[in-house]
Amino acid sequence: NKMMNQKLKIYIAGCGGMLGEAFYNQFKDNYIIKCTDKDVNDKWLSFLDFRDFEAYKKNVEDFAPDYLFHLGAYTDLEYCEENIDDTYVTNTLSVENAVFIANSLDIPLLYISTAGIFDGKKGLYDDWDIPNPLGVYARSKYVAERFVCENANRYLVCRAGWMMGAGPKKDKKFIQKLMKQIKDGKKELFVVNDKDGTPTYTHDFANNVRRLLEKEFWGLFNMVCSGQTSRLEVATELIKILGLEEKIKITTVTSDYFKSEYYAPRPISERLVNKKLDLRRINIMRDWKVTLKEYIVNYYSNYLTT
Repeated sequence: NKMMNQKLKIYIAGCGGMLGEAFYNQFKDNYIIKCTDKDVNDKWLSFLDFRDFEAYKKNVEDFAPDYLFHLGAYTDLEYCEENIDDTYVTNTLSVENAVFIANSLDIPLLYISTAGIFDGKKGLYDDWDIPNPLGVYARSKYVAERFVCENANRYLVCRAGWMMGAGPKKDKKFIQKLMKQIKDGKKELFVVNDKDGTPTYTHDFANNVRRLLEKEFWGLFNMVCSGQTSRLEVATELIKILGLEEKIKITTVTSDYFKSEYYAPRPISERLVNKKLDLRRINIMRDWKVTLKEYIVNYYSNYLTT
């Protein structure tokens, strides 16, 4: 048992991306954290490529943490379709590495899964629905999720939806793609009307993980913001938050419109519901519209004017 005044230690691997930025900010004050990534893009990061098992193991052992968080993954679906082996090494075998390391140190492991592991045939997925991944990315994440659940001594597997967070430097997803088009002076945005999902603000996600960790509720959890929505509705809300309804036109298209650019298979619905978090009364994920507004205010205040 740690003395009450001693902070617990967390090793966070793959911490250089969108989610890592939120985990760093949500955990740095109450824990001693070591954040690593193969892309050292912040002063609080040090270098580690978690695909190198020996280096990963040594780096974690030297820090002797109380928890291991494994965050990083390739999330570009097209890249994953083109680079199958690289995807499995990065998204699957690296997670197996994390399980071996966490088990050998007898510490809990956090792994981040995704709503993208479902086939989209249902309108809404709870924590117990059976995944059926459609593409290489989804499969690489799902088999990693399975490996953690079947082999880790103690674990948290948290499934995120459409991720948003970290701002223009690190957001590689939908919100930043739209913001970039607006910044570039586009007066018309083409947005699909046939994809449903649930936005997930990185800060809410990291915060809810912290609650689970402190309660020691191990296991698998859906963890998305509330409010079921679509790509079209998210884009419409974004334009409203920016006050650009008069200036920017949203034109709806089907996914076929983008099929040369976004050819990897994507489920038509990846809407999650946080059933377990609700039943355990520990769901602090806010409504996606509230978090989208907070995100834009906190991270994009000067983006469109500079």
